[in-house]
Amino acid sequence: MQGKLFTITHRSGAARAGVLRTPHGDIETPAFVAVATKADIKGVETAKFGALGIQTLIANTYHLYLSGLDAVEKAGGVADFMGFKGPTMTDSGGFQVFSLGTGFGKKISKFVGEPVQESPSAPLGSSQRSLQETPVPAFYDEELATSHGKLAIVDDEGVSFTSHIDGSLHRFTPERSVEIQHKLRADIFFAFDQCTAPTDSYEEQKEAMERTHAWAKRSLAAHRQNVAASLKQAIYGIGQGGQFDDLRRESARTIGAMGFDGFGLGGSFSRKYGDHSLESALAMLKELPEGMPVHGLGVGEPEDILLGAAHGVDTFDCVTPTRNGRTGGLYTSRGKIQIPNAEYQYDYGPLDEGCECPTCTNHTRAYVHHLFRTKEMLGPILASMHNLYFLTNLTKQIRQHIIDGTFEQFRVSFLDKYSQK
Repeated sequence: MQGKLFTITHRSGAARAGVLRTPHGDIETPAFVAVATKADIKGVETAKFGALGIQTLIANTYHLYLSGLDAVEKAGGVADFMGFKGPTMTDSGGFQVFSLGTGFGKKISKFVGEPVQESPSAPLGSSQRSLQETPVPAFYDEELATSHGKLAIVDDEGVSFTSHIDGSLHRFTPERSVEIQHKLRADIFFAFDQCTAPTDSYEEQKEAMERTHAWAKRSLAAHRQNVAASLKQAIYGIGQGGQFDDLRRESARTIGAMGFDGFGLGGSFSRKYGDHSLESALAMLKELPEGMPVHGLGVGEPEDILLGAAHGVDTFDCVTPTRNGRTGGLYTSRGKIQIPNAEYQYDYGPLDEGCECPTCTNHTRAYVHHLFRTKEMLGPILASMHNLYFLTNLTKQIRQHIIDGTFEQFRVSFLDKYSQK
């Protein structure tokens, strides 16, 4: 991208406040990035974004590719398509390709249940080929091709997968992912990477990391070769390595040295696999070039945002505000609550005392409880709006405390109160 993308203005330990400058406006960091999967934040109209403190959003390359890429491109990109005036991001599509394939595996034999060649004699397709021109794997059959997203086959060139919508066969390579994201015209987008599960072995994580590095080089080259796009769009590389510290550090050093505009903290951080997983992954950030902006992919719980910010993460995205909101799960300053629970039927206070979101300033817990109990669609909408505001306001507070030099005190105080019920 032309000009300097990121400027750090204040520091408080490793935490930093800064500004990401994009063609569609500045993003003051730390910032929570709302997830707009299919060019929409579920249940929240674009006109409400300002009142919720939403500075920027991230759309989903996989879903927009399958459901309406031409319409988005002809509208001028994802921001214009949804009537949003601010900066946007897009992911690479890699996470969805892998996570939606229940037959996921790195060796073809894992799909067919018998020994076969680990890779065909010639690569499966390239960014210059259409789907119709892509050679079909020898073990392909109609049942697999119509299994509605239950197939993802990885090789060194890219990944072949079936659509979760209609079972049709598709192909993503690093070059193709970049090409699609150029059409979506986000201000910031991510290189194509190979996602892993937190239970994968060291050997599997290392293989995926090395493939991610190779794909990162190809993604960066494809972007730089499009001069018009490279002047307007920034590209972030993604670090992998799973739960292994040495791989994480190696990945950060490798991606950090390639010349990307920023860094994406990739991987799974589920607490089911150890509370230390995110903190361990954050240690890799010490290997990055000074001043490189960092985005936490899928990091969205309040505790994790505070932890990420303490290690120098600048932006965060996660589906949790709307996913929890749709089932009545709400963030409050004293921890999470389930508003459909009977205890809130006659509670006429706000969802969260002191919250200034549109839901809290206009409605009571009793009313939102009533909406969920009667299955009115407004309930999930109001809950999602509150959750989005809670996280955007949290990052706004983090930013101010970094500027004031009181971030660590704020973090301790917030977590102490948040753990209470």
